[in-house]
Amino acid sequence: QVQLVEAGGGLAQPGGSLRLSCAASGFTFSSYAMRWYRQAPGKERELVATISSAGYTRSYADSVKGRFTISRDNVKNTVYLQMNSLKPEDTAVYYCNLNDYWGQGTQVTVSS
Repeated sequence: QVQLVEAGGGLAQPGGSLRLSCAASGFTFSSYAMRWYRQAPGKERELVATISSAGYTRSYADSVKGRFTISRDNVKNTVYLQMNSLKPEDTAVYYCNLNDYWGQGTQVTVSS
C-alpha cells in the first residue's frame, strides 16, 4: 500500500531555513508527480509546490516562489522541500501528497 512519511519539521526563526523530506513506498515513485501542501490553523489546505515525475518541471504557490525549492530523488524514493527565508505566515502542517494519498504531516513553526 502507498505510504508517505514526512520528516524535518520543527521550529525556525524568521529568515531561517528548514528542509522537509517525504519518504514514499508502495508504488512506482519515479512514475508520478508529487506535491507538498500545507494547512495553517483555521485555514484551508493549500498547494505549495509540485514536481513532475522526472523532476524537470516544478511549480510553486506565489506565496513561496523564490523561497522554497521542491526536489526529488528517484533512487531514494524521496521528495524534498527546501524552505528558506521563512516567515511567520509559513507556520502550518506540511503534507506530502500523491493524488488521493497523504502523509501524516509535519509541523513547521516560524517564530522568534
